[in-house]
Amino acid sequence: MTRSFLLAAGVLLPASLLSLVVALAWGSVAIPLGELPRVLTGEASALHATLITELRLPRALAAFAAGGLLGVAGALMQVLLRNPLADPYVLGLSGGASVGALLAMLAGLSMFSVSAAAFAGAMLSTLIVFGLAHGTGSWTATRLLLTGVVVAAGWGALISFLLAVSPTAELPGMLYWLMGDVSHARHPGPAWGVLVFVVLAAMPLGRTLNVLARGPMQAAALGVSVRPVEWSIYIAASLITATAVTQVGAVGFVGLIVPHMLRLVFGNDQRVILPASALAGGILLTLADTLARTIIAPEQLPVGVITAMLGVPVFLFLLYRSR
Repeated sequence: MTRSFLLAAGVLLPASLLSLVVALAWGSVAIPLGELPRVLTGEASALHATLITELRLPRALAAFAAGGLLGVAGALMQVLLRNPLADPYVLGLSGGASVGALLAMLAGLSMFSVSAAAFAGAMLSTLIVFGLAHGTGSWTATRLLLTGVVVAAGWGALISFLLAVSPTAELPGMLYWLMGDVSHARHPGPAWGVLVFVVLAAMPLGRTLNVLARGPMQAAALGVSVRPVEWSIYIAASLITATAVTQVGAVGFVGLIVPHMLRLVFGNDQRVILPASALAGGILLTLADTLARTIIAPEQLPVGVITAMLGVPVFLFLLYRSR
């Protein structure tokens, strides 16, 4: 574990710093790398200082935090459901968050209210799925997964209805949010706080998660309190997914492919996978957002388009390799 952990840290920590530097330097207005330290000392031009401190830095930090949260949530969901195809949205959280956000947009509320409505919708979806899947002697990963799929389908129908009845002027903003949009993320502090707390809290539980991944019967035989651990994983994954969706909208594929790729490189030890997923997810979403705002600059693409374009071929390759 120690060797894998040190290897992951040695690779991903410098890559994380590099991704943030790239996000600050690249854009419709390129900033020389030598200018970045001058911003810290107050010697940079007013244009460069404004671009970095007020626009690019908050956006890059929000993208990194949201990507890290999605990576950790994906790793936790795959352990909880014992399904390598599980992702943070498999239980309908993104659908609930999307309905809440779209309703707030239709009401003409501020972006802060849209984010709050998205978080409330995700939490409502969590309560619905957990309430329907929970029963005396009947709570299983399969039941939870099936309930989440049905609830997600219901949210999808509501989203289609809201898009159909929405004014034409509101549709572009609503569609951008549904596809993932980091342009309005200006307050990454809460997301970073949640990310750091979850990683620090989950790492000591890595050994327990390793046992749980082998199945509930083996875990119980080895002394793990299976039901409380499963509940804790579900609640934690739901909260951090809701936080990520609140920041950047429904960005797909990050929580699905990041844990897969890390397992191929570093093994399946959750004590390594969880912190590595936080870093790798942050790197992926930060670089994807940088591409989204530079590839057709000055126009911007939804970041979910970039993650899908990157994620689909990568995931197909992983499936081919593991056949």
